[in-house]
Amino acid sequence: MAIYHMSIKITSRGKGKSAVAAAAYRAGDRITNEYDGVTHDYTRKSGIVHTAILLPDNAPPEYKDRAVLWNAVEKIEKAKNSQLAREIELALPVELTKEQNIFLVHEYVKRHFVAAGMCADIAIHDTGDGNPHAHVLLTMRPFNEDRTWGDKQKKVYLLDKDNNKIYDPIKRQYKCSKAQTTDWNEQTKAEEWRRAWAEYVNNILEHNGHAERVDHRSNERQGIDQIPTIHLGVAASQMEKRGIRTERGDINRDIEVSNQKLRELKARLTKLDKWLKEEQANTDEPSLADIITNILYRQNQTGQPSRYHTINNLKVASEMLNFLTTNKIKDMDGLNEYFKSMFDKQFAIRDELRTVERRTKTLDEHLRHSGNYKAYRKFKAKYETLYAEYTTLRKVTGIGAERKAQKALDTANEYFETHRNEITMYENAERYLRDVLQKHYDPKKLPPIAKWQAERESLNADLKRLNLDYKKLKDDTAKVEKIRSNVYDILRSDARETQRTQTQFIDL
Repeated sequence: MAIYHMSIKITSRGKGKSAVAAAAYRAGDRITNEYDGVTHDYTRKSGIVHTAILLPDNAPPEYKDRAVLWNAVEKIEKAKNSQLAREIELALPVELTKEQNIFLVHEYVKRHFVAAGMCADIAIHDTGDGNPHAHVLLTMRPFNEDRTWGDKQKKVYLLDKDNNKIYDPIKRQYKCSKAQTTDWNEQTKAEEWRRAWAEYVNNILEHNGHAERVDHRSNERQGIDQIPTIHLGVAASQMEKRGIRTERGDINRDIEVSNQKLRELKARLTKLDKWLKEEQANTDEPSLADIITNILYRQNQTGQPSRYHTINNLKVASEMLNFLTTNKIKDMDGLNEYFKSMFDKQFAIRDELRTVERRTKTLDEHLRHSGNYKAYRKFKAKYETLYAEYTTLRKVTGIGAERKAQKALDTANEYFETHRNEITMYENAERYLRDVLQKHYDPKKLPPIAKWQAERESLNADLKRLNLDYKKLKDDTAKVEKIRSNVYDILRSDARETQRTQTQFIDL
């Protein structure tokens, strides 16, 4: 069924990224980056079903060529930490055809990005695994009226009370601040784009007769009491499809069981809540314990079998009275308060499950990146060694020195292309672990894998404990449901007995 997924990322040179490389990979293209001379060839990449470049009115028409566009971006950005592109990743509805999804992406991108002045490079991927999605690379600079690149930000001079520029004698310049020339980086834009994508998806689903709908809000914002599942990833997803159980798949199965239990429990509690409110509004006798006690007392005094025997037995009535007494429930208000405490317990279990799940998801990411860091760092080390050889030879002069340097560079580049995936996965893991560990990050040491694994096992124990808590809450709920049924029976039985006695008296 249709799912909602939209991620927004920045391709930054400061993080070792290249706009040319990103565009070539997503479009399955071959492009040489004129900034560093590296050729990125992904023409053998499969699963790319559609590519297109959409330009705003004031962009140069030659930017329809992917290589020209992104090399122009690399050229205009001078800083070593420049932000080169913004990437939007969109999950596409599986209910739609390829043509319908292409139309959907084009309309959304034209309305919200191209119309605002951005160039958009679209690549739609579908490998037939049930996960069609689109990558949209967007330019970060506006265009001037003469079709040249504009500035990302402009200088705004600070003025005194007389509207004169303020001079800084220490820096020997006028004081100023910087202001963005567009609103593309404002926090509100992300929410606007996310909401709009949901609207576009729902409109096209409705137009084509599909009942499925998506929502850009989180479960919590939607008021859904449900624990979100974790992302399986490509490897785990493929293994699960082949019938091979994975740890991440088991986690999702456990989450689904917990969600099913929460849904069932919430339905039962809601039903009880409705009954309690109706009973409080309709009954003239507020004391539940008194109702049961009086019936037991009358039966004991007369020594005759009660009509209640036809409904249940005295043992059940005694258990009801015991439950009310044990839990200090004296009246309907008390039963209502006890019922509300069940809701509180439900929410407590839900919140703790969410906390455990969030931490579990974080630890799984730690362990996944740690595994990649450990497995692939040898490839990065080998490439750095080869590139260092080239750097050394480049400084050598003499006959054949240039040829040897070029050969060393070709060897390094060939190794990099052969092991690009391994090196990329290592670099991603390294960046991730550096952000996680911060001051404690040491590239010569492995991350604390054993510590994270131990915490992960501890969280599994917490999940078992929460399931036991749920069972107790379920048992308590069953008791209250039983009380509801029996109280109804007792009230009806008592009413029929009173009516029969009155009828006999009149007949006499």
